[in-house]
Amino acid sequence: MQVYAYAVAGWLALAGALGIARSHNLVHAVVALSVVQSGTYVLLLSVGYQWEAAAPVFASGVPVTTPVVDPVVQAMTLTDIVVSATVTALLLALTIQIEKRFGTVDPDELRKLKG
Repeated sequence: MQVYAYAVAGWLALAGALGIARSHNLVHAVVALSVVQSGTYVLLLSVGYQWEAAAPVFASGVPVTTPVVDPVVQAMTLTDIVVSATVTALLLALTIQIEKRFGTVDPDELRKLKG
């Protein structure tokens, strides 16, 4: 079952990368980058997951040898989500400024500009 999670993560990364490569709009490219970042969430969570493992909360009476899910990977995923939201907001703000200054959000037309 864990193979499916890796396949989904790879598919999201590939679909997002293809969207970035084929994009003729900066907003579309930013959304495609968000799809790639969603693939990293799935990958991180699938790496840290263990079948039939408990939550990483230890209480009295629970043996220490009980397998638990890795909480570090979950924390890294939450950090990745926050960084992704920040990067997306920054790129969309830059896209708005590019459209105001140059009147286009097509990367092919922006290459023709000088200065």
